[in-house]
Amino acid sequence: MADDDYNEIDMGYEDEPPEPEIEEGVEEDVENNNTDEIPGETIETDDKEEQEQVEGPHKTSKFMTKYERARILGTRALQISMNAPVMVELEGETDPLEIAMKELRERKIPFTIRRYLPDGSYEDWGVDELIVEDSWKRQVGGD
Repeated sequence: MADDDYNEIDMGYEDEPPEPEIEEGVEEDVENNNTDEIPGETIETDDKEEQEQVEGPHKTSKFMTKYERARILGTRALQISMNAPVMVELEGETDPLEIAMKELRERKIPFTIRRYLPDGSYEDWGVDELIVEDSWKRQVGGD
């Protein structure tokens, strides 16, 4: 196939699509395109931004779950390894995970846990408000 033959084929990429012609005399209602909605009526959506925090006494357990504990220790250890300020006095600890565990034992980790409820609302618990059970103590037989 020669170059001349190739140039004759219209691939349709060079030209933009033609704009639709607007007929004269036809008015378009730009402000009220959707006629299903009633003006002034609010529409409810399931966005996370519209979820409400539960006020008053907490509905969920005051015990920290093993999943919350793991996430808090991992996140805090990562922060410490990236030179975040340590909230406890160090006594020779250099491992970020050990430092995070010490902070958790002394309730010094400045995190908030958000627990979502089935109705879409949520509760916020501070780490210092929750009861933490050290599972490793039970396994080893410590106090």
